[in-house]
Amino acid sequence: MRLLILGAGGVGSAVAKIAARRPFLEHVLLADYDLGRAQRAAGAAADPRMAAIRLDASDSAAISRLLTEQRIDAVLGATDPRFTMPIFRAALAAGVHYLDMAMSLSRPHPRDPFSRTGVKLGDEQFALAADWERAGKLALVGIGVEPGLSDVLARYASDHLFSEIDQLGVRDGANLEVLDDHGRPMFAPTFSIWTTIEECLNPPVIWEAGRGWYTTEPFSEPEIFDFPDGIGPVECVNVEHEEVLLMPRWLKAGRVDFKYGLGAEFIGVLRTLHQLGLDSTVPLQVGGVRVSPRDVVAAALPDPAQLGDRMRGKTCAGVWVRGLGLDGRPRSSYLYHVVDNEWSMAEYGCQAVLWQTAVNPVVALELIAGGVWSGAGVLGPEAFDAAPFLDLLAGDYGSPWGISER
Repeated sequence: MRLLILGAGGVGSAVAKIAARRPFLEHVLLADYDLGRAQRAAGAAADPRMAAIRLDASDSAAISRLLTEQRIDAVLGATDPRFTMPIFRAALAAGVHYLDMAMSLSRPHPRDPFSRTGVKLGDEQFALAADWERAGKLALVGIGVEPGLSDVLARYASDHLFSEIDQLGVRDGANLEVLDDHGRPMFAPTFSIWTTIEECLNPPVIWEAGRGWYTTEPFSEPEIFDFPDGIGPVECVNVEHEEVLLMPRWLKAGRVDFKYGLGAEFIGVLRTLHQLGLDSTVPLQVGGVRVSPRDVVAAALPDPAQLGDRMRGKTCAGVWVRGLGLDGRPRSSYLYHVVDNEWSMAEYGCQAVLWQTAVNPVVALELIAGGVWSGAGVLGPEAFDAAPFLDLLAGDYGSPWGISER
């Protein structure tokens, strides 16, 4: 397989390091608007199959030309979601498979944002599903960790553990902390602050059978969820996320929601950014330049990819499934995946959150290259058999998953 990775930030760089260990790839182009960043990521991967190039992720025509000229089989978007659609359209035009970890952006309902959906996450992509089917190519959307692995785990539960599902509740939590130069905890997001602001301050989406998709207030319905492997209880709140837009398309459940263990400090920071208008993506005139407030916030905070040596703890992603087991009796199970930052840094030189996101598209690409996963159209991870994915993740990739009965 000949692969283009578009975006050489924290996740893209982690993808390159993981991909460098997998023999199914013939050639990998690592592209970024900043050529130096792409070159550093390719160099860190230390793989002769990997080359770095400069490419603007907003230029669909340029991406499409490159895909054709380089005989690329699949493109993976590892940029922030502003550039999802240009990459998506370029892959369709060039007739190559497409994968992403963040779907097309939503837009809140103009009059009733906290009860009705507007443009939902992924709507722009699903609108082109018929075009992908006619092209005979696969657009695998939402194949990071959340969305991605959580969707795979939900499909596994539906196929192998439950006869009836009342609720699919994605729960994400961690006990990670970032230490300053004096060894004291400091505020430093472990994932893209641009994306975090987008998903946390938009109205969260919930799906219910008989009602469909609807929205609620940000940070609503707080609950304490006890995460496994020593992480412990974490307060989780409703956040907008792709799983809620994906799972109901392929899996039968009474309710689907997503709750994120942000913590009081992080929620306070996000609310302050919103109150000050610093979450806005609309450029402001500052002296002789125009700059987006959100881009300033992102530039002012530490690069998540450079935090690994300062981080301690574990991160957990998973889905809490409630319903009836195969024996017809009530069952409540949390299917999860934990990554310890100490392990991911020692094994790959990647901090835990970025590695956990990056490993899943590589596993999916390997299944696609081997013909284990196949199809045409715009499909989510739940559209495929989960068992080969989980077997490969736990086996060859050395990262096991677990089930906690509740």
